[in-house]
Amino acid sequence: MKRECVYTVASIRDLQGSLSMVANMAGRGLRAGTIEIVLRRPAKRRSLDQNRKLWPMLADISEQIEWPINGRMDYLPAEDWKDILTAGLDSEQRVAQGINGGFVMLGRRTSKMRKKEFAELIELIYAFGAERGVAWSEPAMRAYEQYREAA
Repeated sequence: MKRECVYTVASIRDLQGSLSMVANMAGRGLRAGTIEIVLRRPAKRRSLDQNRKLWPMLADISEQIEWPINGRMDYLPAEDWKDILTAGLDSEQRVAQGINGGFVMLGRRTSKMRKKEFAELIELIYAFGAERGVAWSEPAMRAYEQYREAA
């Protein structure tokens, strides 16, 4: 069984407590065999430029593509498309029961995505739109290569 624990340390003050927890966990893990301890800088979160690119793309899709909702075709707002396309990044979706019946899809938060994940989302949206003949607006196309390099 692979277990992974991640501690993010933002200051020297946080370091002592984290090192103590790591040492404790490492000691327990060593009883079962060799362990690996890895130090790395966390990947940066998505950029504001990436986020500014997302919304014109979603607006283009929301104006041009109908999607089945509750058994009928309908145009959706950009916010709904964000949920649908973000869920497309995952092979497994989470569904919760609604408080008054029905179901609620639990989506990923783009604000918590790393730059690479966000770049993958933008690529997914371009592919989705291309398959359906979306005519991208100027804001959606602006600096396309810049966003691919953000990964």
